[in-house]
Amino acid sequence: MRKYLALVFSAFLPIIIYSCQTQEDKKKVKIEESTFPFEEYRIDQLQQAYQKGDYTIQEVTQIYLRRIKEIDQNGPQLHSVIQVNPDALEIARQLDEEYQAGNTRGPLHGIPVLLKDNIDTHDNMETTAGSRALMGSHPLQDSWVAKNLREAGAVIIGKANLSEWANFRGNLSSSGWSGIGGQTKNPYVLDRNPCGSSSGSGVSVSANLTMLAIGTETNGSIVCPSNNNGIVGIKPTVGLISRAGIIPISFTQDTAGPMARTVMDAAIALGVMVGVDSLDSKTLLSEGKYHHDYTQFLKRDGLKGKRIGLYKKPFGRNYKVDDVMKKAVEYLKSQGVEIVELDEISKVNVNSESLEVMLYEFKDGLNKYFASLGPNAPIKNLGELIKFNEADSLELRYYDQAILIMAHEKGDLNSKPYKESLKKMLTNMREKGVDRVMDKHQLDAIISPTGSPAWKTDLINGDHYQLGSSSPAAISGYPNITVPMGEIDGLPVGISFFGRAWSEPVLLEIAYAYEQGTKHRIVPKYLEN
Repeated sequence: MRKYLALVFSAFLPIIIYSCQTQEDKKKVKIEESTFPFEEYRIDQLQQAYQKGDYTIQEVTQIYLRRIKEIDQNGPQLHSVIQVNPDALEIARQLDEEYQAGNTRGPLHGIPVLLKDNIDTHDNMETTAGSRALMGSHPLQDSWVAKNLREAGAVIIGKANLSEWANFRGNLSSSGWSGIGGQTKNPYVLDRNPCGSSSGSGVSVSANLTMLAIGTETNGSIVCPSNNNGIVGIKPTVGLISRAGIIPISFTQDTAGPMARTVMDAAIALGVMVGVDSLDSKTLLSEGKYHHDYTQFLKRDGLKGKRIGLYKKPFGRNYKVDDVMKKAVEYLKSQGVEIVELDEISKVNVNSESLEVMLYEFKDGLNKYFASLGPNAPIKNLGELIKFNEADSLELRYYDQAILIMAHEKGDLNSKPYKESLKKMLTNMREKGVDRVMDKHQLDAIISPTGSPAWKTDLINGDHYQLGSSSPAAISGYPNITVPMGEIDGLPVGISFFGRAWSEPVLLEIAYAYEQGTKHRIVPKYLEN
């Protein structure tokens, strides 16, 4: 999530703290020497290795588990993985048997994946949202996301750390901190923040601890950690992927999405997770609009003839980001893109309405989630969660639970304030916002800087955001794709491509062509300040 007003969201209006040190002044953390053969590997490369017989799925899984131990638990201690799947090697063994018998489950057969720890798995792993209140919580069934990944052959090797409760808990939070997982570190410079709330998902992909990770976003929680960790993140149209079995914030804005090192890998993962699910009514709207193969839309010449809006609201807050963005715009123009400058998308600021909607929907959704855990649920309702935190020795050590208390005080979804806020929010960000602007200027997409370089982690004062562009897509429920755009003193920054509902095909076409033409992905070096 993100910070609206004085409250918490996971990627917004920041003041970044810059170090006076240069890249050369920083020291690289010593990492235990070992051979890791899959650094920066893509899905197709790993599948080719399986086809040639170079590796078995068990061998690959073991290598990734060792990598997690060496880098996440030892060495730099990134704290991006909150728990490792104790059954990962057994799952890999079964997949090997199927593969050797000439059977593959799908496009992710044998591919290591991490899930953000607010995504249910019905196995020997807990689903906790990072909260000590949910320690020992075992959902009664797989989430839609986990089920579809398994059916496609993925090896779910563990759960990724996150900003606790997807950073919808209180004031002065630090992105990437949870009561169970501690503080996730940025792999480029270890005292910098990974952003959130899909912090561990972003860090683990960037640090090559996994091939893919799945994050979730309500506003910024996929695209911001993708920005800070130099990777690709896709925040799909709400309803493209079922939220069944995901610990919720907002029925209107929540979605899961893939995080990867390349657009191709993210597109493959996206196609695996889409579909209509009777347990999530939003997915009914995706009928006839989703694709199980999004790689068909990836074209190297996908920029030619495109008309793209440049959303300028984030400009002027960080001249270094502005300079990198200007270079990106010049590149787009050189590839045949016509740029139309946009000073605004919505004429009405609906941040307060979005917060109001989330508070109502959080209470409703969270209580329903607790009920789904059955009679043995460690927490039965939002009120119990608040009391647990008050009594716990760690949960309120660094920041409060003002958001939980505000949500607890709200009524149900039949409340007039909720309905009025929802209508105003969607009207002004959809038909009078993104749709209006794109129709008026006949745009294929809109671009903007995703965020600024990672700020220094500060557990006392919380996050120091500076800029972001996630709100138009997040509040409207429309798709957003971020891709590495360049670096500032060794820290990556990204460019966002967003647009109309269900426009993932054209956004992927544009994002892929930009990625292939610029190649801005940089490998982290685990530097100490």
